[in-house]
Amino acid sequence: MITLYGFGAGFGLPEISPFVTKTEVQLKMAGLAYRKEKAMPPASPKGQLPYIEDEAERIADSTFIRAHIEGKYGFDFDAPLSLQARAQAWAFERMIEHHVYWALVGARWVDSENFAKGPAHFFDAVPEHLREKLREDAQFRVAENYLLSGLGRHAPDEDIDLAVRSLFALSVQLGDKPYLMGDTPCGTDATAFGALAGILTPYFASPLRERAEQFGNLTTYVDRMMLQYYPDFAWAPQQQAA
Repeated sequence: MITLYGFGAGFGLPEISPFVTKTEVQLKMAGLAYRKEKAMPPASPKGQLPYIEDEAERIADSTFIRAHIEGKYGFDFDAPLSLQARAQAWAFERMIEHHVYWALVGARWVDSENFAKGPAHFFDAVPEHLREKLREDAQFRVAENYLLSGLGRHAPDEDIDLAVRSLFALSVQLGDKPYLMGDTPCGTDATAFGALAGILTPYFASPLRERAEQFGNLTTYVDRMMLQYYPDFAWAPQQQAA
């Protein structure tokens, strides 16, 4: 059986990491049995989560895990799509992972209140005399990566405006369809769902979340995906109570 290593539930989400969420949803899409274990990034072959163990193989990075599933198990996540639609799906996935994701990072890690409420607790088990220094170092490294991503070079309202342009593109692509590319979910839906749920979770308040909630088709899309792939997770009541 495949073992998926991730962070686990938290922040009002069934899985903290949008990339682990992506892989978990794709495992569900492929109908593959798996078990899930908690891990931290240093345990991964690439120093990041998710990674999987499948018999004697250890594969890290969600995109390479998808390739492993397709290659070993013969599952085509984009089976209904034309060649052009496959190319479009890949382009949207790159936009989500290299733009929308960094907006999520900014809202969760760079915002001081959200950092204290969320990521700072990753270090709760660290000895008290080291805890605050490790928190500061981690936040600094993430903020530095946010700067390198490009979004962090702008004023707070400007980086949100740029992120919203990508959300607008996703909203237009989705339209009134149930899934991004049509009537059936494809691999990129797992990517979009992970990032959008991370933005929309009621656990964090942010201008990014406020702007994202204005796209009604994206919020109902996340609700639909959550019900389909995490039916036992209490997501809809949280949204209604927010």
